[in-house]
Amino acid sequence: MEAFDFIVVGSGTAGCVLASRLSENAAATVLLLEAGGEEMPKPVADPTVWPTLQGTSADWADTSVPQASTGAVVPWPRGRGPGGSSAINGLVFVRGHRSSYDAWAANGAQGWNFEELLPYLKRTEDTQGRDPAIRGIGGPLQVGPAASPHPVSEAAISAATDIGIPHVPDVNSGLEEGYGWADLNIVDGRRQSAADAYLRPVLDRPNLTMVTSALAQRVVIDGGRATGVEYSIAGRLYTAVCQGEVVLAAGTVGSPQLMMLSGIGPESHLRDVGISVVGNLPGVGANLHDHPRSTVVYDAARPIPPGVNSHAETIGLVRSDPALPSPDIQLQVLEIPYFAPALPPELSAPGQAFSVAFCVATPQSRGTIRLTGSSPDSPLRLDPNYYDDPHDVEVMAAALRFARALGRSAALAPWRGAEVLPGPAVHEDDPRSVRDYLYKSLRTYSHQVGTCRIGTDRMAVVDAGLRVHGIDGLRVADASVMPSIVSANPNATVYGIAERAADLILH
Repeated sequence: MEAFDFIVVGSGTAGCVLASRLSENAAATVLLLEAGGEEMPKPVADPTVWPTLQGTSADWADTSVPQASTGAVVPWPRGRGPGGSSAINGLVFVRGHRSSYDAWAANGAQGWNFEELLPYLKRTEDTQGRDPAIRGIGGPLQVGPAASPHPVSEAAISAATDIGIPHVPDVNSGLEEGYGWADLNIVDGRRQSAADAYLRPVLDRPNLTMVTSALAQRVVIDGGRATGVEYSIAGRLYTAVCQGEVVLAAGTVGSPQLMMLSGIGPESHLRDVGISVVGNLPGVGANLHDHPRSTVVYDAARPIPPGVNSHAETIGLVRSDPALPSPDIQLQVLEIPYFAPALPPELSAPGQAFSVAFCVATPQSRGTIRLTGSSPDSPLRLDPNYYDDPHDVEVMAAALRFARALGRSAALAPWRGAEVLPGPAVHEDDPRSVRDYLYKSLRTYSHQVGTCRIGTDRMAVVDAGLRVHGIDGLRVADASVMPSIVSANPNATVYGIAERAADLILH
């Protein structure tokens, strides 16, 4: 047994930030626990191969339960190892529209609106040629548009203008809606993960200890306070004692799982799986949601050069209805065929196609994460409950129309062959064919959030300071605390949440 001032569970995006920032205080000792190995597979550094990292040692390789709406089981990749999902994601670094964060504050997460989170979002990044009032300079992450844009991406920028979507100079800022160049986590042609930017540069600090291959078993709770963490390495059990705070940064799946294993969660569920109740928090593992995603795929009219970046160099936000107060659809053009595993398209040449991806930026469907047993090795019951709310299907149908219009634009004509997905059998004036395609083509965007949300009501898990309700010395600081998903790839937001969490803990 060793004693530390802070124990951080998980070295994903948030955990790397927390370990780095908390250990800046030389008087504080920090333990970082990571279930994965010490090193990630070498291909992780290549920005172009992220679609192939699913199922490798860098992935927990989860799957959902069969979905009530579609009957399908959906693969759910999430990062395992230093950097977590920032080491296997699509490298897009984009904030949500400011309305995403303002909705948090409006629904009980006081202090978490856009203006209040902005200083922490800026602290993460080092940008060039951006407005310094809203973008960061000198942060650990060097982010910016593709250094060598793909010609299909350049055509996509013009395509958006062709169909009436305005081009915006910094769609990543959180203040603009329209279509533009995405900022990417690529430095000198290599992926820059959270481990690269935050963790590895500080691992030589004498007050920071990182233990890998360490599977957290439970948070030790004594007298209503978190006093340590039990973890195992190769079947041997260890206990780390915490003199200050335990901070869960294991992600939207891992953090609620560990809380429930520790006896903190829905009382009836914990008893059903044989776990003694320490704290009855019914919101643990609830409010699970993700961006449901689909694509339109076009056969290539001519050879498409191989990409050297992330395949998704452009991004856009639009409204399904002009009367809406904020954007609710995200669009992306990728220079590769990208589709649900169950729907392989027929292409004239292997790998030669481009895709228009689309998602509901503000989904209303909610699901749950539940245990199936009292051991960390027991499989989880992951149910995102996609399309439970008809709103999401309606918005996805509108998004399909936008995606087809973008794909059929004049600017993309030189690259466009036949539409192979969904193809001519799916008619926009036939709701049944559209719905069937949306169900069959559904895939996760790997943007799971919300299972330990901030708030003050009965279903909230943490308060505005990210402290777990009813348990002293325990906080959560990762994507699970988001009350609702941001209207963009959430990784940039997770960095900001973790920066603010470190500030809250230290001050």
